[in-house]
Amino acid sequence: MAEIETFPDAAAWADACAARLGETLSAALAEAGKAVFAGSGGSTPSPIYARLAQAPLAWANVVVTLVDERYVPESSPESNAALLKRTLLTGPAAAARFLPLYSPAVTVDRAAALAAHALAAEGGRLDAVLLGMGEDGHICSMFPESPTLKTLLSPNLHPTVLGVPTGRDGRGPTLERLSINLPYLMGARRVILALTGAAKRDVFEREAAGDPNTQPIAALLAHKVPLDVLWTEAAR
Repeated sequence: MAEIETFPDAAAWADACAARLGETLSAALAEAGKAVFAGSGGSTPSPIYARLAQAPLAWANVVVTLVDERYVPESSPESNAALLKRTLLTGPAAAARFLPLYSPAVTVDRAAALAAHALAAEGGRLDAVLLGMGEDGHICSMFPESPTLKTLLSPNLHPTVLGVPTGRDGRGPTLERLSINLPYLMGARRVILALTGAAKRDVFEREAAGDPNTQPIAALLAHKVPLDVLWTEAAR
């Protein structure tokens, strides 16, 4: 079981998440002159992005991308790219270069191949990663019982981006998606898993004790992803 770091309120939690991401990006910039950040969508990361956007970094040398994306254009309210641009790529961070996962390709798999090529051209490694977790235990677009889950969780593949089909029998996801795979997380400098609420903590603890071949949280731990788990019970 990974240590769960607990914070007394939402502000302290968001401050800590943003500070650690900023420190990791700063270290990458100092060592290599460039850095790659990958963030998640959803409502959880918005206060973290607002703080990270103000970090005194050489943002012009930072590439910002996503850990996953719905297969929709930025004009859609479902777009993670649109969320990231509203919440992170503002203020000082507006100088960063955004690398989308979505492209209007013929199929989601073709779009995934294009995104994989673009990320590989940036060095094929992520420096700082911000993850959230769904109440079903999914991270990125690694959904339980998805036909792509086994491939996404395979530790022996090269880092890549894969297309994810819609779920069956009412299971998620409801839209086609694109997702980075586990090896991208294994090779990162630091991965922050940001959790809020008692229910998410219970899910994390249950999933952490599960099967790394079928449960993404268990896979993070089994394959030594450099993971910090930050949690607050307080509502955002």
